[in-house]
Amino acid sequence: MDEPIGKLEAHNKVPRGFLVLLFGLIALGVYYIAAYTPGISGWSQYKVLSKEMEAEKAKAAAGAAKMTENPYERDEKAVAEGQVLYAAKCAECHGKDLKGADGPSLVGHLKFGEIDGKKYESISEGRPGGMPGFGAELGRDRIWKVLAYVDSVREYGKKP
Repeated sequence: MDEPIGKLEAHNKVPRGFLVLLFGLIALGVYYIAAYTPGISGWSQYKVLSKEMEAEKAKAAAGAAKMTENPYERDEKAVAEGQVLYAAKCAECHGKDLKGADGPSLVGHLKFGEIDGKKYESISEGRPGGMPGFGAELGRDRIWKVLAYVDSVREYGKKP
């Protein structure tokens, strides 16, 4: 009975399941280190993130490119709704006849651009020197309707 423990356990084998688990974990560790160490594999979370950000930028640019044309340009109902919105939100500064009051005239040359996208940007985000942004207050559709009204007056010479 005074035999050392090593002699008592010498005839017992290591369980096969334990060996499979041990070598499996070692193999998994080696794979993980090889796959996710930037110096070995070149993989980096920063590369993944930058690819995702580039994809989002491209998607946003494509969405912005779609909205450079006024979807309500010749829609009479939208022009009428835009006229009401203009009277409520814009006429105080730009005048009831769009010829300016405190703000600039909208029937002449426009300082920040005369294409639909630039006009939308001016209303949505505002401009330095006094023009507040109305994007949050009006929303996309209502801004386009105001622009449809303004364009109808500018292009066709209609009286407001």
